[in-house]
Amino acid sequence: MQAKRDAARGRRWMKAGPLAAMGLAWGLGLAPAWAGGWFERVAVFEAARNAPAGTEAKPAVAEIVAASADGRWLLYTDSQRRAVGLVDLRDPARPRPGGLIEVSGEPTSVAVRGRYAWVVVDQTTDHAMPQGELLALDWRRGRVVERCPLFGQPDAIAFDPQGRHAVIVIENERDEKLDKGKLPQLPGGNLSIVPVRAGGLPDCTRIHPVSLSGLAAVAPQDPEPEFVHVNRQGLAVVSLQENNHLVLVDVARRQVVGHFSAGAVDLDGIDATTDGRIVLNERRTGLVREPDAVAWLDDERFVTANEGDWVGGSRGITIFDRQGRVLWDSGALLEHWAVRLGHYPDKRSRAKGNEPEGLAVGTFGGQRLFFVGSERSSLVTVWHDEGPGRAPMPLQALPALQGPEGLLALPKRGLLVVASEVDKGARAGLTIYRWVERPRDAAPPYPMLQSDDDAQGRPIPWGALSGLAADPQRPGRLWAVSDSFFAETYLYEIDATRHPARIVRRLTVTRDGQPVGYDGEGIAVRADGGFWLASEGDPDAKGAPRPNLLIQLDAEGRVVREVALPEAIARHATRFGLEGVAVTGRGADEAVWAIVQREWKDDPKGHVKLLRYRPASGEWGVWHVPLETPRLEGSWVGMSELVAVGDDAFVLIERDNQFGPQALKRLSFVSVRGVAPAAPGQSPVPVLAKRLVRDVVPDLAAHGGFVPDKLEGLTRDAAGHWFAVTDNDGVDGSNGETMLLRWPTLALP
Repeated sequence: MQAKRDAARGRRWMKAGPLAAMGLAWGLGLAPAWAGGWFERVAVFEAARNAPAGTEAKPAVAEIVAASADGRWLLYTDSQRRAVGLVDLRDPARPRPGGLIEVSGEPTSVAVRGRYAWVVVDQTTDHAMPQGELLALDWRRGRVVERCPLFGQPDAIAFDPQGRHAVIVIENERDEKLDKGKLPQLPGGNLSIVPVRAGGLPDCTRIHPVSLSGLAAVAPQDPEPEFVHVNRQGLAVVSLQENNHLVLVDVARRQVVGHFSAGAVDLDGIDATTDGRIVLNERRTGLVREPDAVAWLDDERFVTANEGDWVGGSRGITIFDRQGRVLWDSGALLEHWAVRLGHYPDKRSRAKGNEPEGLAVGTFGGQRLFFVGSERSSLVTVWHDEGPGRAPMPLQALPALQGPEGLLALPKRGLLVVASEVDKGARAGLTIYRWVERPRDAAPPYPMLQSDDDAQGRPIPWGALSGLAADPQRPGRLWAVSDSFFAETYLYEIDATRHPARIVRRLTVTRDGQPVGYDGEGIAVRADGGFWLASEGDPDAKGAPRPNLLIQLDAEGRVVREVALPEAIARHATRFGLEGVAVTGRGADEAVWAIVQREWKDDPKGHVKLLRYRPASGEWGVWHVPLETPRLEGSWVGMSELVAVGDDAFVLIERDNQFGPQALKRLSFVSVRGVAPAAPGQSPVPVLAKRLVRDVVPDLAAHGGFVPDKLEGLTRDAAGHWFAVTDNDGVDGSNGETMLLRWPTLALP
């Protein structure tokens, strides 16, 4: 009954609040005109920049972040390095490393009071005997000045607004390998209150544990508190994530003054099946919230990020009052927002979807805002708190580094900082955003691409864009293709005349009336209607080898024919196959061109094949294109796209597999004019001259984030404008960000 009451109440608030009047605007990533501004990403700081020389390649993360009183220094926990990292933030656009302070275990949280940083450290080696420590760091001098033993494993720390007490969550987390992680697993956790001595150091002799046992309906003898936040009246709200419970503690009196279940919610229009398809047509009932982060909006209301953990995860956020009443619940909004922006983590569909985890609250531009970090979609959504009795207004979505964990609002400096803990691909670290006042009719820079609604009124799912083409008749009308991340191959029609550009239609590629899955790495629009795709093969694929194919489609995405490479070419293939396709001519003069990503077995080192196929005659031709030399140790360079300019010249994307400003991402020009091709299997193969058109690294770096590895799509539209797109890998080992770059023209040789 509690779940039904909460769900019904949440639906009423959503219908009555400003979301209804706002229509689609909430899902478009656009700050509404009345907001007067938005956040722009100005920098990222990789945690590895604080590593001692020679250890930069080892894992380094940022999980929880705090700031000095003036906001000019950041301190973050790095559990991989067992240290607290320092960042000089005097210039937010150019954060500088401040070094690491090693601690006596795994730091789980940090808070700053005066000249000292209070760090809680997990020293547990046996889940049955949890232990930890509170450290007071004189962080400017890089030394520990006070140590307090904690009788349990700590997970979070916060100060009351007056700075008289610190409240520490002692989680005593369960062993997830024991009995499949089921509760109870004693000992249970508590909330420990630590008085602050004159001078700002902890009074270790007066640590007072507040019992949280016997409160929750789920494993009452084994409370596992997760997060804590204290309001201006000294009232702490504590989330018991695995117990699906919320507790209110009077910090000064050191006693529980209220508690209640976090309840459950029913969700409609979600994808709850992990099958390589994003289909928003499922319903789940009674999903317990299991909140992680909690944050007060005022002295009477707080918001929870319902990550889920043990059995739950409602994929959303909830606003409660002090009596435990659900004032508003986001339902499936965060899921739909992630889908619309291409950030939806399909491989987490069966689990907890976008997984909201972190929260922060602050006042910017005279508006009370709160921020929600979704761990799996790597999005931070920005909401305007409309006050009691009204639903919050969604304003904006921001791309974070992969796996956002801790959020920090710095209103006095107009900054938001997000710490991310996944050190894979792009390095983990901090993302820094600045509040910017903007004209009423402008739009924020992110997203660059999003989807419109489908016929059912839900966002068109998309991701993993690996090839780009332009409609030859309509300026600003583009087509993209998905790669093998999804079980089915999709074509996306894009209206690039607006910002952000809009995916207005998705076609599923079908063969004999059934969806088919290729590794679509290139797409070209035929002058005679329909498309050609390049599907990358893999002769060593597990299960069955996958051939490299050229695939002709009609205008609705139906397969007309598949064209395999001649055996004289195909037998030398490696798993780095066809990456781009272009079309010249029409009718009997049509020619289909394809570029191979990396050297095959019969290619000279540093050379790849450019192929031409004439459908009318079945004739093939082969040229070689030289590759740039890799710049970075352990990297490789390959081709990722092919665009025809005229009948005999091409612009290619040439890239390495690296992230960051030292990576190689460039546009190159080649022409076959006057150079006859070799026949399949014939030697020698002519080598084409190649010239640089544009270094794209500055364009990718200009948006304040990391330089991604996969610049994959390029095209020129009917008006001569150029567009390039990055591949977000379907949010698998990626932060989900897609960049759509635009150039009015390119200077071609």
